[in-house]
Amino acid sequence: MKKVIALSAVLTMGALGMACGDAAPANNAANKAANTMANAANAMANAANAMANTAAAAANTMANTANTMANTANAMANKPAANAPAANAMANKPANK
Repeated sequence: MKKVIALSAVLTMGALGMACGDAAPANNAANKAANTMANAANAMANAANAMANTAAAAANTMANTANTMANTANAMANKPAANAPAANAMANKPANK
């Protein structure tokens, strides 16, 4: 990102330097080329920002999903066992009776 910004600054300074020359047609062509390069650099920076935003949104979604899964697992682990009357009756029956 810093390289793209630095490149844009260098291209802009180059365009200003060329604008101070004597040959107007050459300067116009150079200015157009510099502007085209600057526009391309800006487009690349915008694309990088969009990708970073998408990655951040995906990371947030994944974190939220992980938290939901962890909360569900905790709720299941903390849920009391189902009451089984028949099994309890058998377990509490005295031996040989």
